[in-house]
Amino acid sequence: QVQLVEAGGGLVQPGGSLRLSCLTSGFTFSYYAMEWYRQAPGKEREFVARISAGDGTTNYADSVKGRFTISRDNTKNTVYLGMNSLKHDDTAVYSCYVETFDTWGQGTQVTVSS
Repeated sequence: QVQLVEAGGGLVQPGGSLRLSCLTSGFTFSYYAMEWYRQAPGKEREFVARISAGDGTTNYADSVKGRFTISRDNTKNTVYLGMNSLKHDDTAVYSCYVETFDTWGQGTQVTVSS
Protein backbone atom coordinates (compact mmCIF):
# COMPACT_ATOMS: atom_id res chain seq x y z
CA GLN A 1 0.00 0.00 0.00
CA VAL A 2 1.51 3.28 -1.14
CA GLN A 3 1.55 5.91 1.59
CA LEU A 4 2.87 9.46 1.74
CA VAL A 5 3.09 11.39 5.02
CA GLU A 6 4.06 15.07 5.04
CA ALA A 7 5.48 16.99 7.98
CA GLY A 8 7.16 20.29 8.73
CA GLY A 9 4.46 22.86 8.07
CA GLY A 10 3.67 25.70 10.42
CA LEU A 11 3.39 29.43 10.92
CA VAL A 12 6.30 31.54 9.68
CA GLN A 13 6.87 35.25 9.20
CA PRO A 14 7.38 36.73 5.73
CA GLY A 15 10.98 36.23 4.68
CA GLY A 16 11.31 33.15 6.84
CA SER A 17 12.13 29.55 5.98
CA LEU A 18 10.64 26.11 6.41
CA ARG A 19 11.59 22.61 5.35
CA LEU A 20 8.85 20.14 4.53
CA SER A 21 9.35 16.39 4.40
CA CYS A 22 7.35 13.58 2.83
CA LEU A 23 8.03 10.10 4.14
CA THR A 24 6.96 7.39 1.72
CA SER A 25 6.28 3.66 1.98
CA GLY A 26 4.81 0.83 -0.05
CA PHE A 27 6.93 1.24 -3.17
CA THR A 28 10.59 1.37 -4.25
CA PHE A 29 11.10 5.07 -3.67
CA SER A 30 14.33 5.46 -5.64
CA TYR A 31 12.65 4.32 -8.86
CA TYR A 32 10.09 7.11 -9.07
CA ALA A 33 9.85 10.84 -9.59
CA MET A 34 8.24 12.81 -6.78
CA GLU A 35 6.33 16.08 -6.82
CA TRP A 36 5.09 18.78 -4.47
CA TYR A 37 1.84 20.65 -5.00
CA ARG A 38 0.03 23.28 -3.00
CA GLN A 39 -3.51 24.55 -2.65
CA ALA A 40 -4.31 27.96 -1.24
CA PRO A 41 -7.76 28.80 0.15
CA GLY A 42 -10.25 29.33 -2.65
CA LYS A 43 -7.76 28.39 -5.34
CA GLU A 44 -7.02 25.32 -7.42
CA ARG A 45 -4.17 23.00 -6.57
CA GLU A 46 -0.96 24.04 -8.34
CA PHE A 47 2.33 22.39 -9.16
CA VAL A 48 5.31 23.49 -7.07
CA ALA A 49 8.29 21.24 -7.81
CA ARG A 50 9.37 17.89 -9.20
CA ILE A 51 12.43 15.71 -8.78
CA SER A 52 13.18 12.80 -11.07
CA ALA A 53 14.44 9.37 -10.12
CA GLY A 54 17.99 8.53 -11.14
CA ASP A 55 19.91 11.76 -11.67
CA GLY A 56 17.51 13.86 -9.58
CA THR A 57 16.67 16.44 -12.22
CA THR A 58 14.50 19.18 -10.72
CA ASN A 59 11.76 21.43 -12.09
CA TYR A 60 10.00 24.33 -10.41
CA ALA A 61 7.00 26.55 -10.86
CA ASP A 62 8.06 30.04 -11.85
CA SER A 63 6.50 31.42 -8.67
CA VAL A 64 8.95 29.51 -6.44
CA LYS A 65 12.05 29.28 -8.63
CA GLY A 66 15.12 30.51 -6.79
CA ARG A 67 13.39 30.32 -3.38
CA PHE A 68 12.36 26.66 -3.03
CA THR A 69 14.53 23.55 -3.33
CA ILE A 70 13.25 20.01 -3.80
CA SER A 71 15.56 17.16 -2.81
CA ARG A 72 15.38 13.48 -2.00
CA ASP A 73 17.11 10.99 0.27
CA ASN A 74 16.67 7.53 -1.21
CA THR A 75 18.11 5.92 1.94
CA LYS A 76 15.25 7.41 3.95
CA ASN A 77 12.50 7.10 1.30
CA THR A 78 11.87 10.79 1.82
CA VAL A 79 11.45 13.84 -0.39
CA TYR A 80 11.98 17.35 0.96
CA LEU A 81 10.93 20.86 0.05
CA GLY A 82 13.15 23.62 1.37
CA MET A 83 11.41 26.99 1.30
CA ASN A 84 13.21 30.31 1.75
CA SER A 85 12.14 33.94 1.46
CA LEU A 86 8.55 32.95 2.14
CA LYS A 87 5.78 35.31 1.09
CA HIS A 88 2.14 35.69 2.09
CA ASP A 89 1.20 34.14 -1.27
CA ASP A 90 2.99 30.92 -0.29
CA THR A 91 0.30 30.22 2.32
CA ALA A 92 -1.29 26.91 1.34
CA VAL A 93 -1.65 23.24 2.13
CA TYR A 94 1.40 21.50 0.66
CA SER A 95 1.11 17.91 -0.51
CA CYS A 96 3.51 15.44 -2.04
CA TYR A 97 2.48 13.24 -4.95
CA VAL A 98 3.74 10.21 -6.81
CA GLU A 99 2.21 10.22 -10.30
CA THR A 100 2.89 6.57 -11.14
CA PHE A 101 0.62 5.45 -8.31
CA ASP A 102 -1.62 8.54 -8.42
CA THR A 103 -1.26 8.87 -4.66
CA TRP A 104 -1.31 12.01 -2.51
CA GLY A 105 -0.27 12.67 1.04
CA GLN A 106 -2.66 14.25 3.53
CA GLY A 107 -0.94 17.62 3.26
CA THR A 108 0.71 19.99 5.69
CA GLN A 109 -0.38 23.58 6.29
CA VAL A 110 2.07 26.40 5.68
CA THR A 111 0.97 29.83 6.84
CA VAL A 112 3.06 32.90 6.12
CA SER A 113 1.95 35.79 8.31
CA SER A 114 3.36 38.52 10.50
